[in-house]
Amino acid sequence: MHKPRHHMASVLLSCLIGAALLLSIAALQHLFVSHVPLIPRNFVIPVLVGASIGLFIGLYHRRLLQREDRLQEAYHDIWQSAYYDQLTGLPNRTLLLDRLRQAVAHACRHQQTLGVLLLDIDRFKRINESLGHTLGDQLILLVAERISSCIRDSDSVARLGGDEFVLLMPDLKHPDDVALVANKILTAVAQPIELEGQEVFCSCSIGIILAPLDGDDGDTILKHADIAMYKAKDSGGNCYRFYSWYMNQQAVERLAMEANMQRGLERGDFFLHYQPQIDLRSGRIVGVEALLRWQAPNIGPISPELFIPLAEETGFIIPLGEWVLRSACQQAVNWQRQGLPPTRMAVNLSVRQFRQKDLVQTVANVLAETGLKPSLLELELTESCFVERPNEAMAVLHELSRMGVNLSIDDFGTGYSSLAYLKLCPINHLKIAIHFVRDITTNPDDAAIAEAIIAMSHAMGIRVIAEGIETTEQQSFLVNKDCDLAQGFLFARPMPPEKIAPLLAKGESGQSAFSEILSPQPALF
Repeated sequence: MHKPRHHMASVLLSCLIGAALLLSIAALQHLFVSHVPLIPRNFVIPVLVGASIGLFIGLYHRRLLQREDRLQEAYHDIWQSAYYDQLTGLPNRTLLLDRLRQAVAHACRHQQTLGVLLLDIDRFKRINESLGHTLGDQLILLVAERISSCIRDSDSVARLGGDEFVLLMPDLKHPDDVALVANKILTAVAQPIELEGQEVFCSCSIGIILAPLDGDDGDTILKHADIAMYKAKDSGGNCYRFYSWYMNQQAVERLAMEANMQRGLERGDFFLHYQPQIDLRSGRIVGVEALLRWQAPNIGPISPELFIPLAEETGFIIPLGEWVLRSACQQAVNWQRQGLPPTRMAVNLSVRQFRQKDLVQTVANVLAETGLKPSLLELELTESCFVERPNEAMAVLHELSRMGVNLSIDDFGTGYSSLAYLKLCPINHLKIAIHFVRDITTNPDDAAIAEAIIAMSHAMGIRVIAEGIETTEQQSFLVNKDCDLAQGFLFARPMPPEKIAPLLAKGESGQSAFSEILSPQPALF
């Protein structure tokens, strides 16, 4: 800030100094030049001259002081921008790393334990998109205040960036101390927040490491805390997880798998197997489901249960899923060119694929490029596709249906089952989840659920597919309950396209590929 009073005093002082200077000159003239009077008659003139000189010096000095003040203010602004977050006023990443380095050095020198907590707001992106960035910033600010209210005087909190915060807790006596603070933060953040009259609920995930045990430099500590934080998110969020060496090993393996997936698609390491879908009355193959497989060099086959969730998380499922769709459609056309009967091709769509804005156009392009009729393509969706933005989901489904594409709900009953979307969506098939089929002959509850799904679907004009059939008892139960289609190891395991062709040929000749399996069985319930 400028200090105008101090500056004015400086000007007046300079004027007095100038006048005193000229009086001194006049006195010296009297001493050395005797004919000059001590106080000449025109004494006023030198006083005014001196005052003018003093005023000039004072004004110049004042400008120097003002310039110094402006430089100090600019330096302060630069310092704030460089080391503090502009929204919350908390230390930013740069200052955090400096403080973290000092805290770790202090902990090592005095053989103490430093607790480091990395916090990330759960589902913040969804909140930010639905409420807007302005309210999103307000949420960040309120969460920062709540975190700050939970810490000790000796602790410090910083905003790492986005919706991430880091808390440093020096001189921990016991790991339970950091757990207590983590629980306190989880409780505080989970309290409802009112933003412009709208009540918002949020939570956070926390990763905890103990330094220098889990890392002795800033980058390593933050990396390990990030791994632990994502473990908390994988556990459903609104919880904390301590870092362990095993987590780091898993993270390294996931990174390696992600890189291998990228290269694997380019090298042609991915391929498709096909599992027949059987008409339970005739035993004929009426469709096949395309199932993705991965044979990684120097590693061998990798389970889809491992790489598909990772592809979904990283976004790699988009190019990978498009490759699956194009390859499956092309294979269906290739079978027809071999003289085999047209067979419906079922392809799974992930939630992330379904939410792509260009999904309908992508499907249309693939059908046009491969020449497959839309009626021979079936897209399998999970119930999760309808959880967020249900109106947009309905619009996409109706567009696909108008193109002539078949639609089915996969794993029905395991997600957010709703009769509302079954009534509104143009669904052709509904697949009973394998969880209900597995114990259908031994668990009366599973049997009742399966029977209810079949009856409800038929009443709505939807055909039913049971997946995961492994025994003739399961098959017999489903036949007796009028289930339409089935697939499972009882009939055929997923197989390469060249092994599917002979089974399709049997259907072309009017034979049942699985007639020996579909012999009448007594009802079990």
